[in-house]
Amino acid sequence: MAAIDIGTNSIHLLIAAINPDLHSFSVVLVEKSTARLGERDPISGALSEAAIERGFRTLQHCRELAESHGVEAIVTAATSAVREAPNGRDFLQSVQEQIGLTVDLISGPEEARLIYLGVLSGMAFGDQPHLILDIGGGSTELVLADGRDSRALTSTRVGAVRLQRDFIDQDPLPPERRSFLTAFIQGALEPAVLQVRQRIEAGEAPVMVATSGTAMAIGALAAAEEERPPLKLQGYRISRQRVDQLVDRLVAMTPEQRRALPAINDRRAEIIVPGALILQTAMRMLAVQELVVCDRALREGLIVDWMLRQGLLEDRFAYQSSIRQRSIRHQAQRFGVDLARAERVATLALSLYDQTVGQLHQDNGAGRELLWAAAMLHSCGQHINVGAYHKHSWYLIRHGELLGYSDGEHLIVAAIARYHRRSLPKKRHEAWQLLDSREDRRLVGGMALLLRLAAALDRRPEARLSGLSATVADQQLRITLHPGDPGLDLSLEQWSLRGCAAALKEATGHELVVH
Repeated sequence: MAAIDIGTNSIHLLIAAINPDLHSFSVVLVEKSTARLGERDPISGALSEAAIERGFRTLQHCRELAESHGVEAIVTAATSAVREAPNGRDFLQSVQEQIGLTVDLISGPEEARLIYLGVLSGMAFGDQPHLILDIGGGSTELVLADGRDSRALTSTRVGAVRLQRDFIDQDPLPPERRSFLTAFIQGALEPAVLQVRQRIEAGEAPVMVATSGTAMAIGALAAAEEERPPLKLQGYRISRQRVDQLVDRLVAMTPEQRRALPAINDRRAEIIVPGALILQTAMRMLAVQELVVCDRALREGLIVDWMLRQGLLEDRFAYQSSIRQRSIRHQAQRFGVDLARAERVATLALSLYDQTVGQLHQDNGAGRELLWAAAMLHSCGQHINVGAYHKHSWYLIRHGELLGYSDGEHLIVAAIARYHRRSLPKKRHEAWQLLDSREDRRLVGGMALLLRLAAALDRRPEARLSGLSATVADQQLRITLHPGDPGLDLSLEQWSLRGCAAALKEATGHELVVH
């Protein structure tokens, strides 16, 4: 299916493939066109003829592109620019008559709800409350939510295009104009911030999630200056101090200097200053010291909302609680992984984890889910080539989409899969160098060793084991294999497992004893 988000600055198209069995979806195509519907008549506030023409052309293109992918449904929503324009409903009526698209004209709170659903589809909230900030062209949505419910859904009529149009007639901004603009933004956001603050419980420290164009642009600028830039901005963290530094630089630049920045496009360079000031002011008012970038927003929310209405999701919170597992299974299906065998390996790996905690490894629990993820995907590299497939697995996981995982966790999962066979980690390996810290390397080393042992027991298409027992004593790891049926010959499994003895000895100093 397809989702079209008609915004103040851009029109976004997303084409998604829905998997009814997993009750989930994967993104097939994303496209953005700068239609600039927010450039309205300065006197009447109506959508200009030029803006309407750009909108028609873009929506016709979106429909044709969606139909070329064989979509079975298209959901479309219009936001701030259209809902505030006196001729907005006439525009949507013409879109329906001439292009055949039925467009929902959504309210500010409904826009906030859909943004919330979109973020839910791509990030794991856990038990921690999150502040979702979406800075659009004509409005800014601020949401307070956790993994169970949304507590506040707010929409404020302050956005990057609106501020650029109404208040910025000098560029670079003089200091007094910047002060005025910041005070105006603060006054506009104050009711929303107050509503959110009233719903934050004592002792809670919400995580700020920033989404949409301004946040992605700020994230791209910050990431471009990293020694090792992240592969994707999803989950990228930026400190408030870093945001302040970037805002100061952007405000001081001329339009030509901003357009020369490779991290942002020409149109974004025109409106990045007011958008960045909204972001900076919101962080200060909410007293948050860091934000997390999310590349999912309204258009993904339209997909989730459609799935809820069609009965493909029982409730959005069950969807949220299993987002990480769904994402892993999606990738496994994408690369033709034998799920039955992957689940057997994962079960054996977790059994080894549980029976050797505090002895063979010192993980505090954080690595258990990452071990499961790596076990489910450890063989995906066979999709490319059976030879040295562990290296291909690292590449596919590293460059794939693991929703709900931070960039650091993503690297860990890929590295665990990389080192489940053949050589142990070496300093020259890219997979090892990309890990953020000594603690991450320790975690990868321990979990990869468990996966190595579990994968060694998966040598046949059919299951032979009902389980295993593991004990650690006197510098020995003793593993007893339990056949699924009495009398089954497990000599192949024993031989394969004993092949891990040298790696175990090198990594931990333990001898391997197999029964």
